[in-house]
Amino acid sequence: MRAAARRGRSDPTRPEAIFWKMLRDRRLEGLKFRRQMPLGPCIADFACPSIRLIVELDGGVHDLRLEADATRDAWLTKNGWTVLRFRNQAVLTNPSILFNAVLDHAAARS
Repeated sequence: MRAAARRGRSDPTRPEAIFWKMLRDRRLEGLKFRRQMPLGPCIADFACPSIRLIVELDGGVHDLRLEADATRDAWLTKNGWTVLRFRNQAVLTNPSILFNAVLDHAAARS
């Protein structure tokens, strides 16, 4: 699992690289995110442990993995995480949608 997470960090998709550039160094209201974080049987695209939030960026392949993604999200939710899923296109066209969703979740947790 760790090796797969390491590979994901070294070879991110374009939307992941763009989103990470905006998130890293606590640029979003001081929240610390990790990318490609192993959690049990899953690897989260982006995770913020302090507010138990996972942000997943989904490309076209996820249209073929709806059941697997639902199973994965159920496991994460059962273990106390909130999962927000966004299409890759959202990062490329309007990343503020993602940031607002993260900030709304953070505000609800405080």
